[in-house]
Amino acid sequence: MMTTAAIANETKTRTDRTGRTRVWDPLVRIFHWSLVAGFATAYLVEDEILDLHVWAGYLILGLVTTRILWGFVGTRHARFADFVRGPRQTLAYLRDALRWRAPRYLGHNPAGGAMVVALLIAVAATGLSGLALFGAQEFAGPLADLMRGVSNATAHRLEDVHAFFANLTLVLIIAHIAGVIFSSLEHRENLVASMFNGLKRSPHSNGDKSQ
Repeated sequence: MMTTAAIANETKTRTDRTGRTRVWDPLVRIFHWSLVAGFATAYLVEDEILDLHVWAGYLILGLVTTRILWGFVGTRHARFADFVRGPRQTLAYLRDALRWRAPRYLGHNPAGGAMVVALLIAVAATGLSGLALFGAQEFAGPLADLMRGVSNATAHRLEDVHAFFANLTLVLIIAHIAGVIFSSLEHRENLVASMFNGLKRSPHSNGDKSQ
C-alpha cells in the first residue's frame, strides 16, 4: 500500500511531467454539466411538456443545494472561500483583464467567482418561483398547500417573476460563456476542456504566475 508521502510524490511527478494539475473535482464537474443540461431542458420545453419542465426544475434545485453545501465543505477550489472576492478586487481584476494583464488564477478568478454566485442566486430564484407558480396554477408540488387559494393576479405575477429570473439566468450564462472565451484566450488555456477533465496548467510552469 502506498503511503501518503508516496502518493504526494507520485502526484507531484505526474504534475511536473504533464504540466497540468487537477483543479476541479468530479462533483464540481458533474454539477456544472448537469446544470447546463437541466436549465437547457427546462428553458427550451417551457410548459409545453410540463412534467419534463417540472422535473428539470427539481433537478436544478437539487443541484444548486448540493453545490452550495459543497461550497463550504468541498475541495479547495470548490469552496466559496477560494474564489469569492469583494467588489473592489473583482472590479480591479476586470480592469486588468480589459488591459490584457489580469493575473491567472488556478481556480475561479474574481470575476468568475462573482459569476458563480450570481448564477447560483438566479437559478435558485428561477427554481423557487417555478415551484410557487406550479403550486398556484397546478395545485401540485411541495408548495401546493402554501399557494392554494392565491388569486389569479398573484399567479400571473408569479409567472412574470419566474420568466424574469429564467431570462436573467440566460443573460448571465451568455456573459459567462463570453468570459470563459476571453479568459481562455488571454491565458492561452482551454477552460472548457478543464471543466471536463478537471485539469489545468500547473502554477509557475513555464514562468506562469498563477494565483
